Amino acid sequence: MNHIALFEPRIHFNTGNIARTCAATNTVLHLIEPFGFEITDKHLKRAGLDYWDKVDIRYHKNLEEFISAVDGKLHLITKFADKTYSDEDLSKEEDNHYFLFGREDTGLPEEFMRHNQKKALRIPMNDEHVRSLNLSNTAAILIYECLRQQNFSGLELSHTYEKDKLK
Repeated sequence: MNHIALFEPRIHFNTGNIARTCAATNTVLHLIEPFGFEITDKHLKRAGLDYWDKVDIRYHKNLEEFISAVDGKLHLITKFADKTYSDEDLSKEEDNHYFLFGREDTGLPEEFMRHNQKKALRIPMNDEHVRSLNLSNTAAILIYECLRQQNFSGLELSHTYEKDKLK
């Protein structure tokens, strides 16, 4: 099982995009409080998140509670890592991969990252041009690399639609 965890997410659009990716990829979404937005039916409907009930979402009061729930391999996703995500073996589905992303504005707590430095992975980028990549894009890159290494297990590699534009 694959998991995406968001530490204190601030931007509801990012969380919504990541939730959609989780629904499409059978990925568990972990949300670690506090949030920078409200998660209520009213807010979700207004944001067009009609797939929210299709996502396996687990809420955690804090980082410590989330860490105690991890029953697999934890990967910290950060621009500060020396190891790139593509060098990590993510092929074993039974490993339960957890990809932990920090807040959009401050990332993960520095002390926590220093303590878990060997678990940190980076997406290569040109750091001279941008501070960071968008959170929802980064989550999609990581989960699809993981799924690619797992031969897209549990996903449809092709699908026939009623009004298929290519058939």
